[in-house]
Amino acid sequence: MKKIAGNPYLKNDKNTVIIDDLPLESLLEKYETPLMIFLENRIRDNITNFIDVFESTFNKFECFYSFKANYLPEICKIVYSEGIGAEIIGLPEFELALKLGIHPNKIIAGGPYLPKELIERSIENNIKELIVYNLNDLKKINDIAKKHNLVQDICIRVNSQKYNSKLGITLNEENLSKLTNKIMGCPNIKIRTILSHYTTQMNNSDQFKKNIKTIAENLIILSKNGIYIDNINLGGGFPEATVMPQKQLKKIALDMKMTIEKYDIDYKKIYFEPGRYFVGDAGLFIAKIIKVGSGRWVFLNIGNHICPKFARCSLRFYNLSQINISHKHKLSFFGIMPTDQDVLAKDYFFTKNLNEGDKVLVTNVGAYTLTFSNRFPYPLPKILLVKNDNYRQIFDPLVHHDISIY
Repeated sequence: MKKIAGNPYLKNDKNTVIIDDLPLESLLEKYETPLMIFLENRIRDNITNFIDVFESTFNKFECFYSFKANYLPEICKIVYSEGIGAEIIGLPEFELALKLGIHPNKIIAGGPYLPKELIERSIENNIKELIVYNLNDLKKINDIAKKHNLVQDICIRVNSQKYNSKLGITLNEENLSKLTNKIMGCPNIKIRTILSHYTTQMNNSDQFKKNIKTIAENLIILSKNGIYIDNINLGGGFPEATVMPQKQLKKIALDMKMTIEKYDIDYKKIYFEPGRYFVGDAGLFIAKIIKVGSGRWVFLNIGNHICPKFARCSLRFYNLSQINISHKHKLSFFGIMPTDQDVLAKDYFFTKNLNEGDKVLVTNVGAYTLTFSNRFPYPLPKILLVKNDNYRQIFDPLVHHDISIY
């Protein structure tokens, strides 16, 4: 059987597409398009591969799944069952993590916006670390920690220096003075970790090395000012697992280790926050062609409302209705939002013959499509979870109404 999109859980067996061990046609007989499908075994394999590589490369390695990649409860439950911690940015994600039974000492929380409610819930549950993007948040955290008679561990996110990134703290003279004063005046916080996240879809060693260089430079600045850090957090940024197979992931990990040694970075623990790598290629859309326009413009019944460009997925398209016909004729895919901006792909190789009603498989949609979608103005698709030759529905828009954490 031939793999589809390089995914061992998507196969073409004599004109029959198999997802895991289940013929796709058996689902299409019961469900209308658009339909979203997740492959549980692929998620578990991706996690196993990632953990195997990084545990064998780094001592004191810890892993936290980035909930914002996909916070469907059933998906988060699968990830947590593999022993992974949670990296969350908001109160709804935090409550979901607790509901799923994730121990607070495996939760790190924070982002550009740290509302009082999130700080309060994090401290009273004694989570592992609060991530700070704004030095003014340190006083708020200290005051709440003091009220609970606790000392809260803090992770400082520094600016990655990528292009014109505004996220994170730039340790210039003014901010260093402010940080030193905050530490002296805030006995109920402890700066434990430094975090730098360079970008998403990083697929070469140089990008990871630049991120480590940022960490190294900031550690030197902090130590010169009497601030010593225990742990380093290199964030996520890994692409879909089909884009970065295990052999390449291993090379990246080894290059990162060599770079850390080159800069003589000493740490007690090293953290990573993968999201897309775990779930990206485990998600599929089944759509259909609703119009064939002149100039080989093809309209699908999905678009940026549910498969947004902002998600930066490595989209792959296959004509399920002509799966054995060569895909080597260029076309462009248009979505259903009433705007000329709803372009899913340009000059993409597809089948020569195009028919309204043809079913289209879109792969690598498991990360950020749901969390970044705007749902304008169409209903959400039903979502199925496939494992081996079984499946179950994990989201019904008529019941749950919205994929925001339910």
